Amino acid sequence: MNWQEIIKNFPEANFLQSPAYGKMNELLGDKVIEEDFGGKGRALIIVRNAKRGRYLEIPCGPLLDYSNEELVTSAFKKIAEIAKKEKCVFVRVRPQLKNSPENLRILATLGLKKSPMHLAAEHTVIIDLNKPEDELLANMRRQTRYEVRRAAKQGITVEKSNNEAIFKEFRKVQAATAKRQGFVPPNLKTLLAEKEAFGENIAIYVAKTSDDQPIAYGMIIKDGKEGDYYEAASTDLNRKMPGAYALLWQVMKDLKAEGYERFNLWGIAPAGQPNHRYAGVTTFKTGFGGEVVEYVPAHDMVISKMRYMADFAFETLRKKRRHL
Repeated sequence: MNWQEIIKNFPEANFLQSPAYGKMNELLGDKVIEEDFGGKGRALIIVRNAKRGRYLEIPCGPLLDYSNEELVTSAFKKIAEIAKKEKCVFVRVRPQLKNSPENLRILATLGLKKSPMHLAAEHTVIIDLNKPEDELLANMRRQTRYEVRRAAKQGITVEKSNNEAIFKEFRKVQAATAKRQGFVPPNLKTLLAEKEAFGENIAIYVAKTSDDQPIAYGMIIKDGKEGDYYEAASTDLNRKMPGAYALLWQVMKDLKAEGYERFNLWGIAPAGQPNHRYAGVTTFKTGFGGEVVEYVPAHDMVISKMRYMADFAFETLRKKRRHL
């Protein structure tokens, strides 16, 4: 079954289970396994070679009908077999399931335990692009709508490109952004691998002043029914000019015009965690009026219990240090 057929059956799927994401990881030297479960599901599996032990990663998957207990049990049995064959310590999954008691029960029944680290954006904002533009604007927080209009009055423009030069420019600006805001950005090798793998479905948007000075950047990846605001960066001008507001509004309009049904703003802080690393962007992202979505947290299937315990302790400490 090809990817376009798969996403008809699993409309919740995003680019992290796509062949392009598999290609990107292969370009970076990781082994990728595409597993089909009798035509009833799929998993894009990445073999990660961490210093603390080898493990399998299935971001935003596996794609299954989780109400089909027999299918789910069989699929995870197959995944465990792959993990043992690859000599892995554990398997980390984060299915595209809303966080609910029932879905957590399903994962617990499979013998999975909550992971010490997240995998993909577990808390996010998703905007329904099926609505008319005037309704999208009306659904924004009043201050957000004001900033979008202020950007237009200031003559801020937004352009997009996916040539190598813009990825190198983005990397330079994001490195400076990361230094200011205290996060670890992807390196240029990763960005260029994403560019090669996703081709026309990836672009860097840049918001600029009326005299062509860059204010804000956003990397957008498109796949299936969804566009994702996957990476961002900004210059010092973004502190006083609404460049990021203009950028996201332009992305929303472009995705809608191209027929995409939803825009995933990719990562906000969990409710009630003001010290979380994403707390600063949460007010900004939620202002665009989408639905706040909480997926089940990442879960681990333990293959080697003794080695996993050491990894669990290390990752728990790292999560605390990174304010995640």
